[in-house]
Amino acid sequence: MRAATALVAPVAGDGADPGIWQQIFNFDNYGELLALVHNSLLAGALLGLVGGLVGVFVIMRDLPFAVHGISELSFAGAAAALLIGFNIVAGSIVGSLMAATAIGLLGVRARDRNSVIGIIMPFGLGLGVLCLSLYKGRAANKFGILTGQIVAVDTPQTAWLVGTSVVVLAALAVVWRPLTFASADPDVAESRGVPVRALSLAFMLVLGLAVALCVQIVGALLVLALLVTPAAAAARVTASPVLLPVLSVLFALVAMEGGILLALGSSIPISPYVTTLAFLIYLGCRLVGSRRAGYATRAAILPERRPVASR
Repeated sequence: MRAATALVAPVAGDGADPGIWQQIFNFDNYGELLALVHNSLLAGALLGLVGGLVGVFVIMRDLPFAVHGISELSFAGAAAALLIGFNIVAGSIVGSLMAATAIGLLGVRARDRNSVIGIIMPFGLGLGVLCLSLYKGRAANKFGILTGQIVAVDTPQTAWLVGTSVVVLAALAVVWRPLTFASADPDVAESRGVPVRALSLAFMLVLGLAVALCVQIVGALLVLALLVTPAAAAARVTASPVLLPVLSVLFALVAMEGGILLALGSSIPISPYVTTLAFLIYLGCRLVGSRRAGYATRAAILPERRPVASR
């Protein structure tokens, strides 16, 4: 993390090459560094909350590929904004909403949706690379759009993040129940008068905003770690409509805030920390889910065997 490096640099100033583990985990001057990232911790909490809740519907509606496609155009929007000197957050949001609208309108069925995403992804990536190639400013700004830069979150950017998060959370609060019904069984929901198509488009726009938020922190390449992995982990251990979003948000918060705190003293971008924590959480939940399934299977088989064994 670049802001932290300024304080940590004297430690390696004796000419000695720090080892790999010291580059990955460095807790020197940790108290001073912690005071610099209060905006980052607030942004991380917001992203954990938004990512955990939106991720529930991403899993229910089988949209991880759409998240990746939207992030590519969000990256293109942020890169274009960087090139022309416009607000990067606004550029990222514009790109995300364009992609979400295209996917929502053109890809109603899963096969159509995947085709649209497959077309949008390379276009967005190519456009983003073109804009970054033309940009003559700091290389760190280019790298940050792809891999995240949590320390660089300033007060104006925090205000954008808070405002956009409020819009996403308010929209989710309004559509939560009908969207859950439409996501679980769209045919039955439509037969009972639920506006399934309108909800689908509305959720794609909410997803676009959520992707734009995450791109600011973890970068375009690793958005899936916040919008897919926590909810997928929660789904391995529970199917409760109440517990699933609660665990998803909790896992996203642990990955996000834990990633910030671990990355604080190092010169490495935050993305590897967040993605590793999210992956470990998923592995743990998968192990718990597999053991539960094994116990349930044995419990179902044993009563059938007992009468045979007693003969």
